[in-house]
Amino acid sequence: MQYRIYLNLALTAILAPIYSLAQPCSKGYYKDVFNDSGIRVTSRSDLPAVRYLGLSMESFISAKGEDGDVITAIDSMLQKQLIEGSEMDENGILLYPDGAPRFRVLYVNGGSSFSHGESLGHTGIERIKQFVANGGSYVGTCAGSALSSTGIWKDTHFQSQEYYFGIWPGVIRRTELAKTYTGMNIPGDSPLLRYYDFGGDLHIDSMRHNLGNHAYTSFNYPQETEVLATYETDTMQLERAIGGEPGIWAYKPYASAGRAVMCGSHPEAITKGERLHLMSAMLRYAMDGNGIAKIKADLQNGSVRTMNKNTHDGMPDYTKIGDKQYHHFTFKIPKHTEKVTITLASVPGYTNYDLYLLARKDGFAFKGESDVQDLTFGVDKTIEIDQPQSGTWYVSVYCDTSVDAMQTKYGVQYTGRTDVLNGVPYTIRIDY
Repeated sequence: MQYRIYLNLALTAILAPIYSLAQPCSKGYYKDVFNDSGIRVTSRSDLPAVRYLGLSMESFISAKGEDGDVITAIDSMLQKQLIEGSEMDENGILLYPDGAPRFRVLYVNGGSSFSHGESLGHTGIERIKQFVANGGSYVGTCAGSALSSTGIWKDTHFQSQEYYFGIWPGVIRRTELAKTYTGMNIPGDSPLLRYYDFGGDLHIDSMRHNLGNHAYTSFNYPQETEVLATYETDTMQLERAIGGEPGIWAYKPYASAGRAVMCGSHPEAITKGERLHLMSAMLRYAMDGNGIAKIKADLQNGSVRTMNKNTHDGMPDYTKIGDKQYHHFTFKIPKHTEKVTITLASVPGYTNYDLYLLARKDGFAFKGESDVQDLTFGVDKTIEIDQPQSGTWYVSVYCDTSVDAMQTKYGVQYTGRTDVLNGVPYTIRIDY
């Protein structure tokens, strides 16, 4: 098999082992973690577990709304623009133009679940639900875990919450414990043990707890729920015992969805030891549950596919590409084909971008994991493959043009190439 790439600069074909189609797609995200420190949840600019794991993170940080730190119209406006979208970024910071997740994980802090959900509004909540449904994962602690649910079990009845996310379609129950500490027991089959042994005793002590919750197992409990850890056997004389109740749990309903990981206590601020490992394991298990990569289309011989739709058109398989995103396609090569030509072309008015072109036999094509790739500047590229193996080939387009991130008291604000947030159009064609 021979490869010919028509460029101003010569490239060498890069060979790589076959990529397992059953694995989640850990590439093609703008960054790893988006930290929601928005209205009425803890204003947290640092997650030690993110630093410990060497992950990238961006945040939105609202005023605290206490101790003289007043939540203003600016806080509400910025949160609305970031999550719901704006003229500069129609789809919002969490999503690519086609609705795919732009971050690997959304983390939601503790605080007031009712007030934060209401501040996000129905449109903001729909963005979060779309993020998880399309493959982004979710981690929530305390209020963040409550927000993942559909509502609360009171002592005798279920109380639905209009502004909860419902990404875990179960019910939480309040522990009624305030400003104290709890312990967690880890079942021997818990997925968290894939990452750390937690001292070998399957127990984590002294977890900060303030009006947290647990998964309620006696009403509308989703079958796919995984119990990752339970509250330790009660050592206090509590009005309602919580020992053995799920204190950390996870949910992933299907392969293309992300995984949600919820915790009723507070491991997120810890900088060392088993509690740091616990938060790190929660993030790792969430990321290992990102949705699998999706195929936009099976390209047909001689047919040009134009990717120029916007978010509001509601046609994700024809929508523009976002920053640091991959678009994946397949095409089938008959036996005895002498040559295949893959052509990536710009759309008038959209030439000042860097799009890469990659191809691979029998597996998704990523940078460094492709049979042939063109990573030069610009949009327009042509790859020719002589005597290609017959069967299914994968071709990917990757957008290397991205925004600049500027740190402010509200977290990151974007500058520079903000035009890429609404996507870059292109055409792609296969000929053989």
